[in-house]
Amino acid sequence: MRIQFYKYQGTGNDFVMIDNRSDFFPKEDTKLIERLCDRRFGIGADGLILLENDDETDFRMVYYNSDGNQSTMCGNGGRCLVAFAKQLNIIGDTTSFNAVDGLHHASVSQEGIVSLQMIDVDGIKTNADYTFLNTGSPHHIQLVDDLENYNVKENGAAIRYGELYGKAGSNINFVKKIDDTTFALRTYERGVEDETLACGTGATAAAIAMNAIGQTDLTAINVNVEGGKLSVSFQKEGNKYVNVFLNGPAKFVFEGIIEI
Repeated sequence: MRIQFYKYQGTGNDFVMIDNRSDFFPKEDTKLIERLCDRRFGIGADGLILLENDDETDFRMVYYNSDGNQSTMCGNGGRCLVAFAKQLNIIGDTTSFNAVDGLHHASVSQEGIVSLQMIDVDGIKTNADYTFLNTGSPHHIQLVDDLENYNVKENGAAIRYGELYGKAGSNINFVKKIDDTTFALRTYERGVEDETLACGTGATAAAIAMNAIGQTDLTAINVNVEGGKLSVSFQKEGNKYVNVFLNGPAKFVFEGIIEI
């Protein structure tokens, strides 16, 4: 079987994209998905995304982590899928699509910046050492001083697999404040089980968490990730965050055909 694929990246968070509107892809074959994402024996990516037909919107997003398992929402993956849909001429400059966490709206600027509306966020749990919230995926947010030299993989894995989050685990984010407008972020992603160059739902969670714990009063925040720069904007209604948007580049890398 030959599969046409496309590779996209959003601030270094990279994805294998497959047009599955004809429903040909063997979605239950986790070993195949894991192999396609493998950086030595496959195409190589942080995750694989299927673009599928949807009765209510322009398309449906089905996201798999690089371990082959279907997962929760991926913000950078969603932004890249919007760029992919535009390349396929499915959409123009604006779109709506369904994902595992519900309806999303998005737009693409002339400069290739994709702005993706994320879910509303409430139920934020704040503790002395960390904040936990769900932005379509679960995220642990923790401030650290020496972020540049911090061992993200080791410390992230210890929290992800620790007693705090049990079997389900969580994505683990380490944040450093640069100033009121800008925060630096490094993320350990579950399902990838390593640090990634960026995490869209993590950047969204970090920005909201910094506002929630009083590190900034701003509602438009820059987030510097290892692979580039993202920005997050939102409105606050009491303890709820609404009209949440994740903004950043989404770029086509290459396309090809792989024999499976």
